[in-house]
Amino acid sequence: MGKLKYALFTGCTAKQSTPEQMMSTMAVAEKLDIELIELTEASCCGASHLQDYDDFLSLVLNARNIAYAEKHELTMVTICNTCQLNTAMTKHRLDNNEDLKKRVNEKLAEVGLVYKGTSKITHFLYAIIDDFGLDKLKEMVVTPLSQFNIAPFYGCHNIRPSELQNETHDTPENPYNPSSLDDLIIACGGVNVDYEEKNKCCGFHAELQAPKVAATLTGNAIAGAMDGNADWMVTPCPLCHLKLDTQTHHASVAIGREVSLPVLHMQQMIGLALGCPPETLGMKHHLTKVDFL
Repeated sequence: MGKLKYALFTGCTAKQSTPEQMMSTMAVAEKLDIELIELTEASCCGASHLQDYDDFLSLVLNARNIAYAEKHELTMVTICNTCQLNTAMTKHRLDNNEDLKKRVNEKLAEVGLVYKGTSKITHFLYAIIDDFGLDKLKEMVVTPLSQFNIAPFYGCHNIRPSELQNETHDTPENPYNPSSLDDLIIACGGVNVDYEEKNKCCGFHAELQAPKVAATLTGNAIAGAMDGNADWMVTPCPLCHLKLDTQTHHASVAIGREVSLPVLHMQQMIGLALGCPPETLGMKHHLTKVDFL
């Protein structure tokens, strides 16, 4: 197998709200000798909100992003569950509807682009599992995380809808009993914590419409991990990370119980196992203190 190379779609969050995710993504890619070509021309995916307001515009924006990856003739890799969903959903719809694809390309032609459908879309989690390989990752671990009980938090958009997820990635994922993040924890030498809320919603996308419900979802997720004796949580989604890391006060009030756990990005966990210095992984950017290093 030659060197892995991807077109990196960062999304908005990793460049603004969670810079530590971007730092750790690049640090891990360097350790694994994965080349990431950042799509600096790309725009927001719509964050599952634009889609409700203007579906066609969201398709055009996501097709535009994919078109830039196609110009590089590379698979697009995402580092946000919501970006993964919206981008992969756009590809699915356009690849299965020639009339819709034609209409979208009429708009893209105005900026000199064309969507062809030639680039695969995958999340960095599955790029590591499917393309790099967990066995190879295990061999590269220099600091096994064996002293930690780690609670995986999958989030919604990387495992649902299951038909799209299984169409997009080589690793089958059961939305009711996902395993990819658990497998990654084990590959890093950690002890995975199984708990009911690991595949539930974090509440992020309900924050504006139903803040109490959103806070309750956040609180239940952290409480479930705590009750499973987790030392910390890990997630592949920066939006989930924002809710779990920054909303502990509201979450505690919502469920009537004090809840708080360190929450790491998936890339930070991998980076620690690979021996990356904590400062290169942005550990100081967390609001809930990472106090186990």
